[in-house]
Amino acid sequence: MTTPVAVTGNPRPRIVLVGPPGAGKSTIGLRLAHALNCELVDSDDLVAAEYGKSCGEVFAELGEPKFREVEARIVAQALESKGVVSLGGGAVLSEATRELLDRHTVIYLEITAEEGASRTAGDDSRPVLQSADPIGHYRTLLEARHPLYTEVADFKIRTGSRSPQQVVGEVLSFMETL
Repeated sequence: MTTPVAVTGNPRPRIVLVGPPGAGKSTIGLRLAHALNCELVDSDDLVAAEYGKSCGEVFAELGEPKFREVEARIVAQALESKGVVSLGGGAVLSEATRELLDRHTVIYLEITAEEGASRTAGDDSRPVLQSADPIGHYRTLLEARHPLYTEVADFKIRTGSRSPQQVVGEVLSFMETL
């Protein structure tokens, strides 16, 4: 878990990661932060730190509408860091968040419904994914969110068939073009 960061001024993150649950945002974020010698700020970790319980528990207790309000506020804070920022899978549902992301370099970590459902199977910490038909539910989630991830992304990369090292390498190569 990352620690909350108090930041003054108006710094910009080096990169922001978006994508559905299980796409690898936390794993890739840690490796990118290491490669770039900077911090990783994970919005889900910030939610957990603020409430003293897992992000999934906060989601379950608050319900999705209230959770999304809290998440949007925390994402705005996270985007003030200078490191790599990893956003929760549903952060792009907020129009305010999408507007903020327009000012940043955003990488969309893309995954198929089958890969996502497989990677998150048995993970009870993600209430948004609880379903009798995990693949069908994940597919519905992707259909709703894919246009939003695409809208905010400067670069898109499929993570399902690539190792974390390969993904990091491709992201770093993209960053060299900026």
